[in-house]
Amino acid sequence: MKMLFEYLLSHKKSITLWAVFSVVFSIIFWLYRLPLAAVFYSVLICFFIGAVWIFADFNVYREKRHTLRRLLDEINLTAENLPQPRTAEEADYQNLIKTLFDFKQALANEMGEKYADMVDYYTLWAHQIKTPIAAMRLTLQSGEISQSRELTEDLQRIEQYVEMVLCYLRLGSETNDFIIKKYDLDGIIRQAVRKFSSQFIRRKIKLVYEPVGVTVLTDEKWLLFVLEQVLSNALKYTKSGEIEITLEEPKTVCIRDTGIGIAPEDINRIFEKGYTGYNGRTDKKASGIGLYLCRQICGKLGHKITAQSQVSKGTVIKIDLEETQIEVE
Repeated sequence: MKMLFEYLLSHKKSITLWAVFSVVFSIIFWLYRLPLAAVFYSVLICFFIGAVWIFADFNVYREKRHTLRRLLDEINLTAENLPQPRTAEEADYQNLIKTLFDFKQALANEMGEKYADMVDYYTLWAHQIKTPIAAMRLTLQSGEISQSRELTEDLQRIEQYVEMVLCYLRLGSETNDFIIKKYDLDGIIRQAVRKFSSQFIRRKIKLVYEPVGVTVLTDEKWLLFVLEQVLSNALKYTKSGEIEITLEEPKTVCIRDTGIGIAPEDINRIFEKGYTGYNGRTDKKASGIGLYLCRQICGKLGHKITAQSQVSKGTVIKIDLEETQIEVE
């Protein structure tokens, strides 16, 4: 019924003209003193012919609308299945659509090639830069530099930024290397804690952690990246106190810190790309990418990450690892 109304509305000029002609003929017949029955029959015939024409034309109109709606799903791939134009105006519109489609395809191909080149370059760069980083780490481990521990931590941050670059590139690609299966959550947490053990010791920040004893359906490498990012932020904004890792039932990892906290106006935006908030503007080193990547990864793994915080009291990041619709490898 809605399509019929749209059809009548789009042909209102033609229908109005048909009605006007019918009235004109009726008036002329009446002026010539023709019997009323003749006038009535002429109007009835005009109405019948008009109704038949509208019915036939509406069927063509309806079929074309259905065809165009089906094309919505494939117009990104091809513009060859457009319905046959009925008028020169429709032919012009279809030529315009095909021209725009060809231009879009050429532009998409060009941008795809540029993006692929960029990904290849930065992926190569990230892998190449790992070599001097590894060499620097060996030098610091074998030397007796008084500031070796601080330099090692700085080097660790460089490694973390390189991993963020690789992660960002991999998430943007059409393929990924997710390996979804059952993992021991404690094993993943211990890897993340071990990476920052020197910082906990040097800065005298207490770590509160008891084994959680659960298995989770996830990807070990990507979940480890998320935990490392959250721990890194907790250490960055906690000058003293403690960081606690606990488990809320059924499978929600909670990482609490006693740091500076997050402003209320920032808490709902910390997972946005490039958003650093008040803390980031104060620190002037935040990129606004870490937590954004964490949310993107959690979304792809079927997990959920949220944050709660109070200024000057600390922050808690919760990662819900309850099993969702993910197929086990």
